Amino acid sequence: MKITVRDAPPRQIWALEKAGIHPLLAQLYAARGVLDPSELDAALTYLLPPTTMQGTADAARLLADAMAQDKKLCIVADYDCDGATACAVAIRGLRLLGAQHVDYIVPDRVQDGYGLTPPISQRVKASGADVLITVDNGIASFDGVATARALGLQVLVTDHHLCASVDGQITLPDADVIVNPNQPGCGFESKSIAGVGVMFYVLLALRAELRTRGLLEGTGPRLDTLLPLVALGTVADVVKLDANNRRLVAQGLKRVRALAMPAGLASLFTAASRDAAAATTFDFGFALGPRINAAGRLSDMTLGIECLLTDDANRALELAKTLDNINRERREIEGNMREQALLVAESLFEEAAEAPPAICVFDPDFHEGVVGIVASRLKDKLHRPAFVFAPSGATGHGHELKGSGRSIPGFHLRDALDLVAKRHPGVLLRFGGHAMAAGCTIAEEHFEVFEQGLAQVAQEWLSAATLMRRIDTDGPLKPEYRRVDLVDALHHEVWGQGFAAPTFSEEVEVVSQRLVAEKHLSLKLKHRGDPVDGIWFGHTEPLPARVKLAFRLDADSWRGERKVRFLVEAAELL
Repeated sequence: MKITVRDAPPRQIWALEKAGIHPLLAQLYAARGVLDPSELDAALTYLLPPTTMQGTADAARLLADAMAQDKKLCIVADYDCDGATACAVAIRGLRLLGAQHVDYIVPDRVQDGYGLTPPISQRVKASGADVLITVDNGIASFDGVATARALGLQVLVTDHHLCASVDGQITLPDADVIVNPNQPGCGFESKSIAGVGVMFYVLLALRAELRTRGLLEGTGPRLDTLLPLVALGTVADVVKLDANNRRLVAQGLKRVRALAMPAGLASLFTAASRDAAAATTFDFGFALGPRINAAGRLSDMTLGIECLLTDDANRALELAKTLDNINRERREIEGNMREQALLVAESLFEEAAEAPPAICVFDPDFHEGVVGIVASRLKDKLHRPAFVFAPSGATGHGHELKGSGRSIPGFHLRDALDLVAKRHPGVLLRFGGHAMAAGCTIAEEHFEVFEQGLAQVAQEWLSAATLMRRIDTDGPLKPEYRRVDLVDALHHEVWGQGFAAPTFSEEVEVVSQRLVAEKHLSLKLKHRGDPVDGIWFGHTEPLPARVKLAFRLDADSWRGERKVRFLVEAAELL
């Protein structure tokens, strides 16, 4: 483990301080590349304009025409939190704007797989719909889009995933309209926007189109009521929080803290025992998001979408409790799978002459709905790209394995899969994803070929420096910043992927230490000569008397008094 310190250019710190930003926040923002105070302004007027996202104007005209002709619209969602929130935003937003006939279909993770497939297009047609709208999927659904068009459906694809490439050439499905900031020629600056954000922008464009046609009273309905859902989906999908995404999240959090949110969101906070009035991005990413995702992993994402759509508080609470129960089941399954996967992965290290550069694990008893979470745990534990496979539960596909992978910085997982597919034709039946997360389907008989192929690519692409676990920090913490009010101020800000929450690092003295609940290390520390409590969750190995720690700040309550404590993230022996 190597603890490093981010560079915080003094000139940038000075400029931010001159703009009235607290010196600690100025240091943190400068270290994250903020150049101008305007980047920190969360006002809606600073959002990138919808007109700069290619396809939004055409999408608005298609939808406005369909509404004028009283056509039936059907959303094809995805079974993760981004897809669920995007579906809820689409349905709520279209109804706000006057659409009379809006329904949705969400694929089943096991039976349907990912994206718009021909059978799903047929189901949309059979539902009586005239227009098919994808959210958080569709950019690589060539056959599904072709089937829908052949059936006479109009197709609007809204997505944020990378476009498919054939022999180095970007290929797009033959939809009526495509809205995706990552399609060729799109000048929208925020390439990291989530699927729910793309749909929100389509609704902004539709409202503008309806205004132009004189179909709205005044400026039309307020779409900012959808921002709590946009914020949840954005954080839960772990997209990079660039300036535009931070504004979307900040605006959503602002409304949640004011308790201005859909009944389903409020009920999810209740089910998770979290305080919505003090909501943070952590709540979205680690409390609400997993409960929505659990429905898609183990049950039916319809539960999650219905929770986000209902305005009935009692119904919302009932659904939120159901999602909470499913999430508890998910955690139990994940825990058992994680233990087994770690045993298999660690045996690979023991058997090999040198540590393998990538990890592939399969067990016939694994559940395909949880493989991604377990792959993430393996990646965190072993600091290697990791793939976990489970048997497909889809009818007629029992010979196939569904795999999900997670990667480390410096190893583009989707590109690695593309290279494996080229080197071993026919092994990858389907694949897709991003740099840090990807999925694929293979025949069980090809598992070893895939394992060897991925290991070969990892061997070529990864260096010893890349495989060295590293944690970036903000350096030492001044004693005057060890205050509860500053902890609260830090928690209030928007942190997440690509805009990491503050983590400090420096040498401390370990005064005493003990195990709590047999799996957490409780610490009494001396920081700059002052006593401070610390906790290292999930760590049981004792620390030396002096050690360099990487830690986050937290406020712990004891007998009515709140005190600062350190949440330890890593240790580097001196």
